[in-house]
Amino acid sequence: MVFIMSDTNNNDSIDLYDESAIVNDAFGNINCVGALEALLFAVGEAVEINKLADSIGVKPKDVENAYEELNKRYDSDDYGIRIIKLDDKLQLCTKNMYYDKLINLVNIPKKYILTDVLLETLSIVAYKQPVTRLEIEQIRGVSCQHAVNKLIEYNLITEVGRLDAPGKPILFGTTDDFLRSFGISSMEDLPVVSSDKIEDFRRQAMEEASLTIET
Repeated sequence: MVFIMSDTNNNDSIDLYDESAIVNDAFGNINCVGALEALLFAVGEAVEINKLADSIGVKPKDVENAYEELNKRYDSDDYGIRIIKLDDKLQLCTKNMYYDKLINLVNIPKKYILTDVLLETLSIVAYKQPVTRLEIEQIRGVSCQHAVNKLIEYNLITEVGRLDAPGKPILFGTTDDFLRSFGISSMEDLPVVSSDKIEDFRRQAMEEASLTIET
């Protein structure tokens, strides 16, 4: 529940559900910067820019401008938060430098460890999505069930649909957590990977499989 504080010097009460009390200043003008900050703080997760604009009553471009204005303020070391952009969404987050402090206060899991196998599998999903597990295995040349399950557990990939084919195999894609973890705003920011690199993945996977069999 979101509570709106009233002016203690004013005898007029403010309706708890009066949206204008949230986004309008004393002159009746929309304070997009303050409204955006309040909404992202209250929601606590990534929200589409269009939805934020509809909620505040402004254009998406106004939300973009407010986002940039807020982050200029948050660039100061006096602030422990920042807003990140995930494709067409915005989210209010704690700065990375304070992660260890959060662990001391709340029950936040330790950072996960990404092995070479997990990174290779994640890279294939990122560049080939939506992709089935069979397609991943065809690229790597070995079974990837454990790697896929681990990446799902880490919430770096997720089910995004079903392939229209016999058996309706699951299609996998990356998540907002993937973007957050690697510090990118959208999939368009991913570096270009050559076909030779994909072949390197396949060769390394085959070498790993060979070593496993020998041992």
